[in-house]
Amino acid sequence: MTSLDGLAVVDKRPGWTSHDVVAVARRVLSERRIGHAGTLDPPATGVLVLGVGRVTRLLRFVGELPKRYVGEMVLGVETSTLDADGEVTATYEMGGVTVADVQAATASFRGRIAQTPPMVSAVKVGGRRLHQLARQGIEVERAARPVEVYALDVEATPEPGVYRLDVRCSAGTYIRTLAADIGRVLGGGAHLRALRRTEVGGFVIDDARDVEALAPAILLPAAAAVGHLPPVTAAPDLAAAISHGAVLGRDVLAVDGEGPWAVLDAEGALLAVYEAHEGDRVKPSVVLSVS
Repeated sequence: MTSLDGLAVVDKRPGWTSHDVVAVARRVLSERRIGHAGTLDPPATGVLVLGVGRVTRLLRFVGELPKRYVGEMVLGVETSTLDADGEVTATYEMGGVTVADVQAATASFRGRIAQTPPMVSAVKVGGRRLHQLARQGIEVERAARPVEVYALDVEATPEPGVYRLDVRCSAGTYIRTLAADIGRVLGGGAHLRALRRTEVGGFVIDDARDVEALAPAILLPAAAAVGHLPPVTAAPDLAAAISHGAVLGRDVLAVDGEGPWAVLDAEGALLAVYEAHEGDRVKPSVVLSVS
């Protein structure tokens, strides 16, 4: 049985993969069962949420949360990876572009938009991750996917042709792609550098720690992973049934709406996450009873 359960908010270092962070966390916490919610590219830094022990089963709920990023868009240079780590593939003369031009160009990228995932990404096509294909020099057709940009602010920087982006967006949004697409709308091209994820839902960069500083005592409880879900407190006599994954009537659990719901005990510990089932019933999607 897992000896350690909880949630950790890490500030990922540049140059590390998200898997590198997980590997170090496993060593630091002496716990093998650790995963992350939402990959950050190696050059990027910022908020990476880790699940430890049984909380790994809740990471999909964290992964669907909105994100916030800051980064720098460099006009006039396109790269193979859409960021500063790639090879230059094209250059453009864009010295005449003003901050007003950039702000006007971003208007069409707010709200619901369609994005084509970059080749250097973790998206799977035909059972293989795109970055694996890209390393072999293979480029495949990628279907555009709907994402949503809730807010997109642009500021000029002291460096000519470089603009600071501040983006609030849905899960699955690629800021590299956003920068490249804005560059094309401006009549040339662009790439992204210095990307930093500052928020994942309610998990913010000010609360993030270096992975080497993790310790069991500072892990957040399992309930933190689903704090955005509607909560319901289960009566003590229901706890045993919930811990065994019982399918219940909505009236028994006293829930309404579409769900899912975070089911807590009287002390606020997470027992399970329930979702709508057939008719007026609900069923567990994750059982995480705390003894």
